[in-house]
Amino acid sequence: MKKKLLSAWVLVLLLSGCAKEKDGAVQPMEKVTAQATATIDAATPQQTIRGFGGASIRGWIADLTTDQRTKAFSPTNGIGMSILRVRIPHNSADFAAEKPTIDAAKSFGATVIASAWTAPASMKDNNNLVGGKLKTDSYASYASHLRAFNTAVGGVYAISPINEPNITVSYESMKMTATEVASFVAAQGENCGAPIMAPEPFNMDQTYINTYLSNATAKAKTAFVCGHIYGRTPYNLGNIGKSVWMTEHYTNSSISGNDWNNAMNAAKEIHDCMNAGWAAYVWWYIRRSYGPIDENSNVTKLGYIMAHWAKWVRPGFSKISCTSNPTSGIFVTAYKSGSRIVIVAINQNSSATNQAFSLSGATVSSFSRYQTTSSANLVSSSLSVSGNSFNLTLPASSITTLIAN
Repeated sequence: MKKKLLSAWVLVLLLSGCAKEKDGAVQPMEKVTAQATATIDAATPQQTIRGFGGASIRGWIADLTTDQRTKAFSPTNGIGMSILRVRIPHNSADFAAEKPTIDAAKSFGATVIASAWTAPASMKDNNNLVGGKLKTDSYASYASHLRAFNTAVGGVYAISPINEPNITVSYESMKMTATEVASFVAAQGENCGAPIMAPEPFNMDQTYINTYLSNATAKAKTAFVCGHIYGRTPYNLGNIGKSVWMTEHYTNSSISGNDWNNAMNAAKEIHDCMNAGWAAYVWWYIRRSYGPIDENSNVTKLGYIMAHWAKWVRPGFSKISCTSNPTSGIFVTAYKSGSRIVIVAINQNSSATNQAFSLSGATVSSFSRYQTTSSANLVSSSLSVSGNSFNLTLPASSITTLIAN
């Protein structure tokens, strides 16, 4: 009897090692999986980061409110977006209405970029706001139109003369070849009021981009290359001699911005854009049911995901060499500005992961840590490290940002 009782106690003790108490109930212990080391080299800089942001397309939907602007662009009281993208209206009477949100974004230190979906109908070969091409004899007039917009709003960082010129759509647009877009920029790029970003194709079409850049004059007048990744996985464009910005994408307009799986898909997409060597990531509508801020002015799960980069990887940081995918389900990028190191780690696995990190080229003794999961947002804590090597448990299905102190 005593032997049986002892065996029973041994069984209880063994089982207790596989469980934990939560709210008075015994729950299975979450599996913690050991992984390979994520190696970070702060002495090997890669691309310069220009920021993370979204679009406010006033005229198609209502403008952002004062509260929504703060939640979008404030690094302390909001997501910390550092890029605002706006639409250049085809009607010059609407230019000034873009200024309040532009001014608010600038007040928080954000960069403002502007894209034109169409030239005024009178400047196009079909005399229509939908489709058609910019007439060659309207090049100077169109440059004047873009310049007037830039003046009316107090200046923007860059202007895209044509949004997604490589697809046919049923809304305001222009359908032009890469050669035609390059011809306009070569002829009038310096007269548009702000530096040119182009050619902004749908699908980040590399053939379209390369054809555009083959016009040496247009390339010289282009500040940076931009495009959208609808239907395309981020990829490295190679040595094209220009910084690359991803200036529009959303994952699924029928899914709430609070859907955790979709938000985690966006996290992986941002990671992929950075790992492809790109300088910027810009979501579509800032305020939308599927966006980083919902129609009730609440920051969504998507917004908190974006904040993991936007709040701490600020314009001017450099991405640094880092093991992107040390093992299955773990994705890591790292960034540097001066002595400040920022690491963003995604765990797509359904179990917690004890991830090893090794840092060279910088000395760090502690990090501020922020973690977001399906049930928590930007939970902060501290992490002490010694010898520039450390282990960190990444919660199941989570994103973690570490900021060197």
